[in-house]
Amino acid sequence: MNNAGALWGGRFKKAPSEALVDLSRSPAEYFRLAPEDLRSSAAHARELTRAGILTSEECADIERALAEVERDFLAGLVLPIPADEDVHTFLERVLKDRIGALGGKLRAGRSRNDQAANDLKLHLRTKVRTLAADVLALQGALVAQAKEHVETITTGFTHLQPAQPVTFAHQLLAHAQGFARDVDRMIDWDRRSARSPLGGAALAGSAIALHPELSAVELGYEGPCENSIDAIGARDHVAEFLFVAAMLGVNLSRLAEEVFLWNSKQFAWVELDDGYATGSSIMPQKKNPDIAELTRGRSSRLIAALQGVLVALKGIPFAYNRDLAEDKWASFEAIDTLELVLPAMTGMIATMEVDRDRLRSQATLGFSLATEVADWLSRQGVPFSEAHDITGALVRYCEAKGCDFAALQASDLAAVDPRLGPDVLPHLTAEAAIAARSGYNGTAPASVRGQIERLEALIDRQNGWAGAGEG
Repeated sequence: MNNAGALWGGRFKKAPSEALVDLSRSPAEYFRLAPEDLRSSAAHARELTRAGILTSEECADIERALAEVERDFLAGLVLPIPADEDVHTFLERVLKDRIGALGGKLRAGRSRNDQAANDLKLHLRTKVRTLAADVLALQGALVAQAKEHVETITTGFTHLQPAQPVTFAHQLLAHAQGFARDVDRMIDWDRRSARSPLGGAALAGSAIALHPELSAVELGYEGPCENSIDAIGARDHVAEFLFVAAMLGVNLSRLAEEVFLWNSKQFAWVELDDGYATGSSIMPQKKNPDIAELTRGRSSRLIAALQGVLVALKGIPFAYNRDLAEDKWASFEAIDTLELVLPAMTGMIATMEVDRDRLRSQATLGFSLATEVADWLSRQGVPFSEAHDITGALVRYCEAKGCDFAALQASDLAAVDPRLGPDVLPHLTAEAAIAARSGYNGTAPASVRGQIERLEALIDRQNGWAGAGEG
């Protein structure tokens, strides 16, 4: 027995060992690529017809059978069995069961090498758009919250220390800008991944499938890969997809971290909706931001998936090697993680309630208006290095008196430095500090409204791409 009926084994004298079979068999989740394999099989059938391997009638029979198999697979009516080494073995078995020896003709002119590369690339090109749509939904939640808080003033932090007043909308939109770049990276990735591996066959190209440019267009690509070795051996599109996913995960984790802070009793800026928080099994008073915690934790999986593929790729000869099967585990891990995390984060952000009064009460804590003093002195002609020192002395003066800037009188200013005139006092409010930052990317309400308008236009364009379908 030499592995008869499998996709390989004709030159072997005996069947593979149980240990080899167990190691070689694809995990169950890999069979999710069946729809992509069936689509590419239909395109290959048409290529075999052009090559004269199939008649038009045979091609029609195969295409009809492939469509029926896809329908039944999606309905759960056909399933892999333990003898199916991978998705290609599974689908050829089912096809041959339905149309006999004709199903075996489909293997001519191709290899599992170009099939495997193509199936995953098709899958990623579909999933990248659905993931982009999920990111854009989160963007919508952030923008909707921002519109409600264009004039809500709070503290901006550096080093988690009070720095300068900002509007809460500006803080929310900082995250939105990062997510906009994530979607741009998805779009850019898709453009670079629009080349079909089909026709690469095992390594050297196919002596039968001589027009991969036609099947490429049929599958939504811009064209075929230029080099057959690169077609079947390259996985930089997988690594790049995983980088985009990992960067998105980092951005999600950063937003999650801020939600922890805003939701803490020490900050008390936001209250999470009961539907997007959890309790404690022992402490009845607890209301925990578990979505944010789980998101922060899951981001490590996205980083690990990227690292795993890069390590797998770094030392292999450039052609097909079984090491490349790691591309599927990493890709599915990233996709599954993001498909869980993104809707949960979107719901949490969309439903959280913001305490405007609490935010405003903290806006000037920690002498966050100190920069206003230094800026005012600079406009009076004082070199900024000296203005910085004078402002620092004013902070020390207030600390010694146990007061903040709001309690200062003209006499206090003069006691610190004669260049601190009473005209600086109107500048020492959070409202004045916000209004002063009216540049293109500043936190002033008018600037923030302009930012929202531009961001919404970008989101509209990105939504158009995400909803445009494959290819």
